Amino acid sequence: MPTPPGTGRKRPTIRDVAREAGVSYATVSRVLNGREWVSPEAVRAVREAIARTGYTANPHARSLATGKSGSIAFLLTEPQHLLFEDPNFSVLLRGVAQALSDRSLTLILMIASTPDERNRTIAYLSGGHVDGVLLVSPHSGDPLLSHLVQAEVPIVACGRVLGYEQQISSVMADDRSGGRSAVEHLIAAGCRRIATITGPQDTAGGVDRLQGYQDALLAHGLPIEPSRIVHGDWGRASGAAAMRTLLEQAPDLDAVFAASDAMAAAALPVLRDAGRRVPGDVRVVGFDDSGLAATLDPPLSTVRHPLDRISEEMVRLLTDVIAGRTPLSITVPTTLVLRETSPAPLSGSSPA
Repeated sequence: MPTPPGTGRKRPTIRDVAREAGVSYATVSRVLNGREWVSPEAVRAVREAIARTGYTANPHARSLATGKSGSIAFLLTEPQHLLFEDPNFSVLLRGVAQALSDRSLTLILMIASTPDERNRTIAYLSGGHVDGVLLVSPHSGDPLLSHLVQAEVPIVACGRVLGYEQQISSVMADDRSGGRSAVEHLIAAGCRRIATITGPQDTAGGVDRLQGYQDALLAHGLPIEPSRIVHGDWGRASGAAAMRTLLEQAPDLDAVFAASDAMAAAALPVLRDAGRRVPGDVRVVGFDDSGLAATLDPPLSTVRHPLDRISEEMVRLLTDVIAGRTPLSITVPTTLVLRETSPAPLSGSSPA
């Protein structure tokens, strides 16, 4: 019978398991660490011995023996409030947590948006307390990036890391194609004066979604008007401010592509307050489809950001990087989801 906790009896050791299984200490160690060159019979004997003795691995001892902590940092470089305001981050966090749990790895949540937070983060991650980092929403020019690369911390980023494409692995949505599909849909619906609220231009997602917007306009012979482009920071407050600016700069706009659902959600009441009907006067398309879009009034057309697949691919790729494999990037396709803020054009209708 396994030793009950708190009875004062000695905790079973790996040598007790070896003795019970009738195999060597080294064989038990190889089984526990998932190594090869162990016969199926020996593996079965060791597992049965573990069940009989009640042995559990000592994580601190295993860390000393393997040089691994068994912990992975989920590192967000945005202000803390966005973790709760932007549903993308919570969806990604949930997916990563499940993928790490499936691999018996521990998740550590870290936020580094201020200089003090960055300094503490650099010290902690450079000290070998985690085996790798899942980097979320990296910004070009962030001093955190160079410190982590110099410390040779294994990293996989959500999104391409501008300036570090050859050094940091990444998993990203096809942001450029997604932005283009959103704007091409608006053009097919007859819109010609299409504005955009961009994401931050020091992030790959912000840059690529804007490029997709521009690609679609150029492909259809429509002008790129600076007055119809206003930058946001992914958050609701910036979306509302950007929409007010667009109504002042380009009052004749007939559509808006917002680079995040949060910014699109904030744009809707601004349009309503200005007397603009959606979609009657102005069509709106967002980007994410993380759950918020379907709950809005009216429900938001958007580009689906496949965060469930991205989270799984990030964890899988990070285990490869930790094992010493060459950094690489993975791009996941997006899909356009049409709802009431910009429904599909009527069959057989032609653009105005």
